[in-house]
Amino acid sequence: MTPMQEDALYDFLENVTEPFTLEDVTAFVYMLEPKRNARMAMEIAALIDSRNIAFRLDKRQWVSRRGCFEPVRFVINPSRLELLNGILIPGHRCVPFANPLLMPQEYKFFWKGSVIPGTTTEGAPEDFYPFYCIFGEEYAPQYVARDNPENESAFNCDPYEDPPEVSIHTLDMRNVYRESSFVPGDHFVAHNLDWKEGRFELEKVGKDEWSQTDLYHWLEAAEGGFEDSFALLGPGTSTEEQIAYAYWYGGKRMREVPAYSLEDFLYEKNDRIETVPYGIETRFWFAGKEIPDNKELAGLAVPPDRTMVEDMLFKRNVPISEYVILSYVRDALFRNEKDIDRVIDRVVPPVIHLEEAEWDILADYISDAMEELWEHYSLFSDQSIGPVRQRVAELHTAVIDLAARLQKGDIDSSWLPKHVFIVLSQIQGHAASLLEDLDTDKAPPESELEAMDNSLDSMIETYGDIKELIDGAMDNFRRNNLLVIRKGNDKAAEGAWWSIQISVSGTEVWRRALVPGDCTLKELHLLIQTCLDWKDSYHYRFSHKSNNGADVKNLDEKTRIKALRNGGITELLYEYGTKWNAKVIILSPYQPGKNEVIRCAAGAGAAPPEIIEGPLRFKKILGALENGSDMEKQAALHELGPDFVPGLFDMELCNRNLSAVYSVEK
Repeated sequence: MTPMQEDALYDFLENVTEPFTLEDVTAFVYMLEPKRNARMAMEIAALIDSRNIAFRLDKRQWVSRRGCFEPVRFVINPSRLELLNGILIPGHRCVPFANPLLMPQEYKFFWKGSVIPGTTTEGAPEDFYPFYCIFGEEYAPQYVARDNPENESAFNCDPYEDPPEVSIHTLDMRNVYRESSFVPGDHFVAHNLDWKEGRFELEKVGKDEWSQTDLYHWLEAAEGGFEDSFALLGPGTSTEEQIAYAYWYGGKRMREVPAYSLEDFLYEKNDRIETVPYGIETRFWFAGKEIPDNKELAGLAVPPDRTMVEDMLFKRNVPISEYVILSYVRDALFRNEKDIDRVIDRVVPPVIHLEEAEWDILADYISDAMEELWEHYSLFSDQSIGPVRQRVAELHTAVIDLAARLQKGDIDSSWLPKHVFIVLSQIQGHAASLLEDLDTDKAPPESELEAMDNSLDSMIETYGDIKELIDGAMDNFRRNNLLVIRKGNDKAAEGAWWSIQISVSGTEVWRRALVPGDCTLKELHLLIQTCLDWKDSYHYRFSHKSNNGADVKNLDEKTRIKALRNGGITELLYEYGTKWNAKVIILSPYQPGKNEVIRCAAGAGAAPPEIIEGPLRFKKILGALENGSDMEKQAALHELGPDFVPGLFDMELCNRNLSAVYSVEK
């Protein structure tokens, strides 16, 4: 598909409200851009399904986001802060019921047929972030910054520090609250009048008007919708996509009232779904579970209707479009460089081996592109965007190179930082998108270039951080991997120790310990309790999944670590009580010193007290401790304990406790 045909597809989806077929959308695309393509229908279907931009009804039909969510009714529950100030902050309240291309300040709200007037509200940025976090906690500052040019300038002054005060567009609700006698606990039902333009009619519903039975049925539908979206689509490309598909899989009941507001459901009313880290972003996910890492770049920016060149590079784990290659060519012209080999080495770093035929195909493409672009290239007009493009290209090359080196397999991937390939995929995807935008000889506005530069600074910093962590992991791996145990080498296996990593599910808490191969699971349980400062108050069990992942097998507490490794088992699930789980990974063999003792070698995060009701509750308490009122902070400390320090892990104290425990055991 050409760029104009892809634009025509999105134009079609923005306007169609009835179920449509492939013939319908193909005819529309050809009407706006008649350039014929024998694969057009297949490419359109691939684009719709791979990017999840419409919902499938059956083998022949889809329904657009607009067709699904217009006219649907949903709930908005004003906060006490909004009631006290006579305002309503649209923020994320209308996800996924409004066109995602709109900013919240562009929505229009009506009360009894009249437009609700707008106003502005001033405050510290962190006061407003909670009203945008459903877009993704990491994106909340961007939504606040993009509310108005003054905010954007304030944020751009220092990309690493929030401005002290910002102003955001809000709704002036004083007359509405007064006229409707609105009190805390009441809520609004929003009627979706126009999904594309973001127009909504508000209607008040009293706090006791809906039965708890009806609300419970909605809650069941919502939990099922989210869990189905996770199971069928994985973490998706954004929280907005996750939510849209949750409402789709939740069925008609989830798109009806009585209902809870999305905020109340996600953060108050359920214990099966929570916000979890996903690389440098966040997603909604099963409570108490981590999102699995990829083992290669995810190809976030690669088109589904790949050309021959794109497909060839995709198979080499270089997931880019031809527009990215053209941006590299423009970068070469900016450098006044015509050496094809150097351009290829930046697009495909030398660590990735290309067959001769593949190299020839890429060289021909780049040579033709360079010849064509050179005719109209002006170094003078490229002065403003050339340096930005060059920095983005260098970052993109570095990410591709690093990912390729990690895939060569000279390090056990279990030693790598969590979500390393997800982080690299996200940086690569953002960099590739920037390169596509910079495949132009027309300079964008200065403000847009400045935003690109700030985004690039952030990506480079993140890349530096993840590379430092990877380098540290590789050093630790090499230091600890002094003993190579070959299968069947019983003598070596008898004396081997192992590095064990324990990660508390649903949190950022983890520990890495060194234990002898003779360590039993009962002893490992004792180690976990000590490392997490738990009191052994609940029942526990260890289990592991079968090779096909379908069956879960419980393990005897007398089983030894070396027996598990010899049996090819490297990952265990530790279940403690009904609320806490931990993933245990048996890492690499370790050559013990003469007087080696069981000890903790690394770790992060203050462990949650075992009496807290699971990771979701733990995160809510930490949130109250950080951002709550004085009373909420006091209540949080009461649950956490007076000595709890968020994020603190005292490894020296942990090892003293381990020493005391194991000396008693002996």
